[in-house]
Amino acid sequence: MTGMWTRWQVRTVLALLAVGVALPASSGAEVVQKTGTFGGTTVQYHVLLPDGYQPSRTYPAVLVFTGGPQTFQMAGRTVDADWRAEAERRGYIVISPGTPDGSLFFQGADRIFPAFLDQILRDYKVQGGKLHVAGHSNGGLSAFHIAARHPQYFATVTGYPGLLDGADMTRMAALQPLCIFMHVGDRDPGWSGAMEREAEQMRQRGYRVRFTVEKNQVHRLRAQEIDLSRRLFDQIESCR
Repeated sequence: MTGMWTRWQVRTVLALLAVGVALPASSGAEVVQKTGTFGGTTVQYHVLLPDGYQPSRTYPAVLVFTGGPQTFQMAGRTVDADWRAEAERRGYIVISPGTPDGSLFFQGADRIFPAFLDQILRDYKVQGGKLHVAGHSNGGLSAFHIAARHPQYFATVTGYPGLLDGADMTRMAALQPLCIFMHVGDRDPGWSGAMEREAEQMRQRGYRVRFTVEKNQVHRLRAQEIDLSRRLFDQIESCR
């Protein structure tokens, strides 16, 4: 049956995905869909592994939070749209979880941490023993939220857009050891004003923070259109 999959083939692929077995992507990278229980909560998450990944080697790694309702499907789309091409080119691991129960990662779903982070560091040899964390919109809020609560796990935090918000502001001092990157569209006035004020507060306190306004961009930054993906990785790699 040319051009059609047999029932056996479909069952085989579904079985591999269910147990978290890596399937080769068209570029040669490996994409793993995994499931684990952390803090008593079951979570699905995507892991993008470099082409030719070797478990004995050390790799830089980015934890990425998607925006909106932060579903598992959206997490995969964010990795593909914003991170995948550059991660493959540079040899990064990218991890992106979906919300376990509809709550957000800067709210109730944060209960999976730090157990989730500990599992990532057990499963993969991460460069310097620290992750980079990033996200857009609700994912940006999540990245800053988790970084402020568990700063010892991270080297950098990036919001595109994203910032430390609400009650988390009391934890700003926890971010001082990290490199902080903030991107926002010039047509996103609510977020740009709040992020600019926060970046200035951090600068005044001596934090390593870089704030960038992206021209002709609305709330959801179009990473490929404005070469943002490359710049996000360049910034991560500039942190020393």
